[in-house]
Amino acid sequence: MKLITKVSRSFSLALCAIALVVGSFLMVVSPASADTVTVKMGADNGMLAFQPANVTIKAGDTVKWVNNKLPPHNIVFADKGMANKSHDQMMFSPGESYEVTFDAPGTYDYYCAPHRGAGMAGKVTVQ
Repeated sequence: MKLITKVSRSFSLALCAIALVVGSFLMVVSPASADTVTVKMGADNGMLAFQPANVTIKAGDTVKWVNNKLPPHNIVFADKGMANKSHDQMMFSPGESYEVTFDAPGTYDYYCAPHRGAGMAGKVTVQ
């Protein structure tokens, strides 16, 4: 009986050691999760601005624009190659949002079409 208890205890310790090694390995090789950065459309102080106007993210991250103050707003990328990522339709409702995931490094300038003349523009820098 003592021998069975010793073997059982040794087996349990071995299983725990294997679980620790496998768990540590999975933590090292698992990919980092992508981040989402929120940009308000219309500053809290009532200015026609994106807040923050400039964001820096990593490739694979997402920018989420949220309608905040003084709508309507939209997101139009200055680069014609980004036209498929633009959100030309006006957003009127508070909290309404639009997201873009950026896969390629670069600098992406954008603006709000109805408020571009007021300086409502921003930049996403992807590293």
